[in-house]
Amino acid sequence: MAEPTPGARVSPLAHLAERMRAAAVTGARGVTLTELPFRTMVSLRADPAREAAARLAKTLGARLPDHCGHTTASGRHTLVWLGPDEWLVLSGTDGPALTAELREALGAGPGSVVDVSAHRTTLELSGPAARQVLEKGCPLDLHPRAFGPGRAVSTTVGPVGVLLWQVDDRPAYRLFPRSSFADHLGRWLIDAMGEFRAPEVP
Repeated sequence: MAEPTPGARVSPLAHLAERMRAAAVTGARGVTLTELPFRTMVSLRADPAREAAARLAKTLGARLPDHCGHTTASGRHTLVWLGPDEWLVLSGTDGPALTAELREALGAGPGSVVDVSAHRTTLELSGPAARQVLEKGCPLDLHPRAFGPGRAVSTTVGPVGVLLWQVDDRPAYRLFPRSSFADHLGRWLIDAMGEFRAPEVP
């Protein structure tokens, strides 16, 4: 692996990139693991009954989710419910610019807008066996009858606390661990994927 350029930004799992690529499994039991680094994440706190919440929703172009597990989306933004007055904005836009827009929308009333992009990294686990990999260490019922595309909740995978979001029905999941725990989670997932290289036992 090439040495990073001095001063260059290095993602929490850059050192595992080659191992994640090598761990990929193809075919009917396929599963892949990829880091999606440096994604914008902004924490919102606001009273949903106040006008500020409506202004935040208008700025983002999507209503603020109002139930556990719910998400809403508009353009490059996805909003995740974290609590009755708390949301996480996952975005493909510039973090400082989005944070400034949302702070203006919040105004001087109670609440907060904080760029937390450096707090977590993003892992994407996808493929036909992705759910089975997660089920080795996640206490949630991930069967499609209970958890499907658009659902996002805080849980644990292996020994690590994460925000888990099912993106689509391939299935593909995005996991958001704290940056300091990303290495542990990445290694746990790589190990859990190893079983699927072998044919399924009848």
